[in-house]
Amino acid sequence: MYKKILVTLDGSKLAELALPYAECLARTFGSEVILLSIIESTDSEYQHMHQLYVEKMADLVKHNIESNTVATVKPVILSGKPAKEIIDYTEQNDVRLIIMASHGRTGIKSWAMGSVANNVLERTSVPILLVRAKTPCTEESGEKLFSRILIPLDGSENGEAALAHILELSNELQTEVTLLQVIADSKHVHTVGGQNIIRFTKEQMESTKTRTKQYLEEVCQKLANTKAVTKCEVHIGDAAEETIEFADKMDASLVALSHQGHTGLGHSFIGGVARKILHSGNKPVLLIKMPGKQS
Repeated sequence: MYKKILVTLDGSKLAELALPYAECLARTFGSEVILLSIIESTDSEYQHMHQLYVEKMADLVKHNIESNTVATVKPVILSGKPAKEIIDYTEQNDVRLIIMASHGRTGIKSWAMGSVANNVLERTSVPILLVRAKTPCTEESGEKLFSRILIPLDGSENGEAALAHILELSNELQTEVTLLQVIADSKHVHTVGGQNIIRFTKEQMESTKTRTKQYLEEVCQKLANTKAVTKCEVHIGDAAEETIEFADKMDASLVALSHQGHTGLGHSFIGGVARKILHSGNKPVLLIKMPGKQS
């Protein structure tokens, strides 16, 4: 599944938070890990120092992956604008997964995702594992990085795009997979005077809960022959807010999202729920595009 994994580095400790995830997946799937760094400066001394840094990180990753695997590590240095070079390299070299930190050398801004990460998320069609730069460094490694996975669903086939990746992971790693669907307790109705909010009746809510539980149980069956321990959760409220809150409560190792779901996308932007989870959530996110669509 992950024949080639691209990890973006810029010389910062924040960017290096992505490395343990790549190491775990490389050990599991025998992947080629590409450590890509983009140099914007033309200063030859700076370029030489950067080359030494990336080669040093490649040696470290090789050591951490261990010698009893077919996985390989390749350091790559390019010149240009980071987001463009990352996207171009990914498309030209059959990269199957991009792993990057939400922020890098420029540091964390509480009000926005790092510009490079945001641009890559918006423009690439390749799956991305986004590691939160505000996530504290821990001693956890290997399987623990993928031990508790939350998959938000909306009842649509599009919304299940991330499930295939979790199936592959769960075939190889012991995971606890929780399927979450958040249902609304009201709907907006357009009227001559604007918008009205119509609350669903108790009977309507109970009926929706029953159908949702049945759907989630059917999805759980797709994980029945894997190493995953599955759970189902039905919540009521705002989809993004409930997902973020529950991910924190269960201490999810990863939130696996589809680019598209029941509500679809607008132009080049990822769906509103996914966007809010990406920008406001606290857990690493695996973002998967819907097969056959361009972002």
